[in-house]
Amino acid sequence: MSYHFLLASWGTLGNLSPMLTAARRLHRHGHHARVMADPAMRSEIEASGFEFAAWRRAPTGVAADPVDVSDMQDFLRRAIFDPAPLYAADIRHEVGRMPTDAVLVLDALFGGALGAEASGVPFALLSPHVSLRPLPGMPPVTGGLSQPRTPDERAEVDAANARQAETLNFFLPDLNRTRADLGLPLLGDVFDLFDRADRLLLATSQAFDFQADALPDNFRYVGPLLDVPNWSRSLQTEAWRAPWSARSGRPRALIACSTGAQGQRDMFQRMIDAMEAVEIDAIATAGPNLDVADLRAPKNVHLIRGAPHDLVMKDVSVVISQGGHGTTIRSLINGLPQLILPMGRDQAANAARIEAKGAGLQLPPTASEADIAAAVNRLIGEPQFKMTARLLGEAIKADIDRSSLVDEMEAIAAAGRAARQQAKKLPVRKSA
Repeated sequence: MSYHFLLASWGTLGNLSPMLTAARRLHRHGHHARVMADPAMRSEIEASGFEFAAWRRAPTGVAADPVDVSDMQDFLRRAIFDPAPLYAADIRHEVGRMPTDAVLVLDALFGGALGAEASGVPFALLSPHVSLRPLPGMPPVTGGLSQPRTPDERAEVDAANARQAETLNFFLPDLNRTRADLGLPLLGDVFDLFDRADRLLLATSQAFDFQADALPDNFRYVGPLLDVPNWSRSLQTEAWRAPWSARSGRPRALIACSTGAQGQRDMFQRMIDAMEAVEIDAIATAGPNLDVADLRAPKNVHLIRGAPHDLVMKDVSVVISQGGHGTTIRSLINGLPQLILPMGRDQAANAARIEAKGAGLQLPPTASEADIAAAVNRLIGEPQFKMTARLLGEAIKADIDRSSLVDEMEAIAAAGRAARQQAKKLPVRKSA
């Protein structure tokens, strides 16, 4: 049976790419998928072969995804809670415009979730990273804490989760006002929103993640959703050609800049400059938000806008990045140790997992060139990092192969369609 799915993304390519992977999987199983996103993502979506729907009332561009996250409460207000009614209105309009059996919404898009719930269609929240929803015994997505092993560490994790809940619950009255306006029941906690979803799909690997004491009933690990952006793929019309000599005999590195705008230019430049002190050949991909002309590179670093990382990673020994989920998981799949300098979002959580599992190292984003060079020398000189990365990568590939994402979306769509058909069969009561 074929279903119509609406997939709702937000912000940058880093969020859109997993949605496009989900859309491709649904399409391969005979379903119709359309993608709602920032107008700047239109070409990427249409180049992938999917119908594009734009946010119309909701903010777009930098207004939707502010670069400055130094004041987290202000960021949450501007990006998530203030525009929630607008996202909800756009989702409701789109559900009414086209047949929609179920909605897949990015987990941070609270307004999108409200719109789907108010429309009366089944919906799933997609977390293309470690869990945004707090889980017992697991550190929050922000802060970079590791898996607790002692009572003191557990107390630290519990306190961090409580602080995260307190931060978001500051906005609970705003969220409940929006819910009331939509005719939805009020919540006692912001994170209760995750329990309203038919499914909470965590698009990472359970082998990569830390372990929670228990998981909610609607929670499913569906494995990483990895997609190569069309802007990157289009830069390589032919097979990947390495910029270094095959006879050099030296290790090779990929320095990957985030696809999101996080004010990372200075840190990316330090990553590049640090390679001058390492016996290594490197390629640095600046991504869509930095101008290569504004950067400089030593002789052993080849600086370009973009390249297909899946191909580049088959030719390198180590990856240096900010630790976005896609780059982190893709590196592990290729058996590569990593140095991560996290700047924000989920990057610290990814770095904590890489370091805790022995597949790499992390440094603060302010790390010096000397510290970066020393860490890279460790990663290429100590074989246990590569061995651990390879074993972890094999486990992640197994999780991808057995992904249940399509099954879960089909299940909620089927339940929703059956409920609507049953409602049509109910007799209409005549008034006396």
